Amino acid sequence: MKLARTRSTAAAATAVLAVLALATACNRESTASTQASGGDKPAIGIDLPRSDSDFWNSYAEYVEKDIKTEGINALPRSNSQNDVTKLVANVQVFQNTGAKAVVMAPQDTGAIASTLDTLAAKKIPVVSVDTRPDKGDVYMVVRADNKAYGTKACEFLGKQLGGKGKVAELQGALDSINGRDRSEAFAACMKDKFPDIQVFELPTDWKGDIASAKLQSLLAQHPDLNGIYMQAGGVFLQPTLALLEQKGLLKPAGEKGHISIISNDGIPQEFDAIRKGQIDATISQPADLYAKYALFYAQAAAEGKTFKPGATDHDSTIVKLPNGLEDQLAAPLVTKENVEDASLWGNNISQ
Repeated sequence: MKLARTRSTAAAATAVLAVLALATACNRESTASTQASGGDKPAIGIDLPRSDSDFWNSYAEYVEKDIKTEGINALPRSNSQNDVTKLVANVQVFQNTGAKAVVMAPQDTGAIASTLDTLAAKKIPVVSVDTRPDKGDVYMVVRADNKAYGTKACEFLGKQLGGKGKVAELQGALDSINGRDRSEAFAACMKDKFPDIQVFELPTDWKGDIASAKLQSLLAQHPDLNGIYMQAGGVFLQPTLALLEQKGLLKPAGEKGHISIISNDGIPQEFDAIRKGQIDATISQPADLYAKYALFYAQAAAEGKTFKPGATDHDSTIVKLPNGLEDQLAAPLVTKENVEDASLWGNNISQ
């Protein structure tokens, strides 16, 4: 954060110390030295939602790269660790340190409304990444069509299983719009197109240990399970593969006894699992574009620019929401046929 030149050296030092103290108290991940050289650009506050997911860790890498590339005047990043109370505290620090716009990815999309109202009252616009808050004004939601995730997963598994069998659905948190969208779309598609497939819904709160425990219990009751839909490969992939291997059920695709698996995220680890035949497909959430356009819209918001519903210049569509706008980015299906595609972000980031 740039201090006014008219302040004395002592006052400036005091202000910097105050900012760092607040940052330490509220779960900050970065220090002022990691800020980009943003010149006189408006300050942007960026909260990362969690660090226990390979997908969100990849998103964080892209955020840092784009801050430097675009010269964003970013305040020290915070990480709310999937805790809405930490997110609220982190946002308060952003307010206190001069943020002109805030980027966040609230994992509990219902509990953030009052914080959004506070920011709106202070005329601090918000860009929400991947999740769409249920209530409260947002300048822009940068997100893919999560209902399409559920539908694509259903159609893929339905065809893989020939319309018959048993499928475990590792659901995300149902207090999240993403968890609800994926679950509702998957259920509607299965009911309509594949009524002979029995679906076991396993809510997990986006936690890998819960997913593993529930899947283990389900396998004990239904050892003939032949399909799995993981709503978040970033947290579910490793515990799921470890459990299947432990039980001797991790058969490669094409081999008798293989359990057909489709995931969501598009992380490098999923691509490796597709190459090995451990899973069959994933839907690639654009972590790179989430970061790029979150910062783009935050900068635009801080500068007072506005957008309208309609097609964009980056192959997406902006739609009107009751509480703002949403830029719906593309999320392609990845299988063994296209897993080597160099344009997929999962092939262009370190693991």
